[in-house]
Amino acid sequence: MAHAEHHITPKKTLIQVFVALITLTAITVFAAQMDLGPLNVPIALSIAIVKASLVVVIFMALKHDNRMNAVVFLVGAVFVVVFLVLTLFDTAYRGDLPNTVEGTIMEEQAEQDALRARDPGPTPVPPSQ
Repeated sequence: MAHAEHHITPKKTLIQVFVALITLTAITVFAAQMDLGPLNVPIALSIAIVKASLVVVIFMALKHDNRMNAVVFLVGAVFVVVFLVLTLFDTAYRGDLPNTVEGTIMEEQAEQDALRARDPGPTPVPPSQ
């Protein structure tokens, strides 16, 4: 089994990636201050994916590693994206079904308690003997 030679990444490349990571972090902070509605999560995830890819490819030297490791990384990344998309679909369309409500169970219970406090309903009549 042949061993791959160790690749040394040039300092210029490392500095460029570092500056890109700092810039993307600043963009993340800026985007977090803005209300982008339903785009908040996809934008934050996109920036995080770009940052993670830079770290994996350059700092962890996946670019110069065995191609099978790149395939394993990409398959893992695809599964993460699939699971995140499925989760986002679940949260985006929650409450659209007729048998569900928008609030939590505790909020619904508090609402029912408040209704009972305002109108307790008819008082039960004791049985006559």
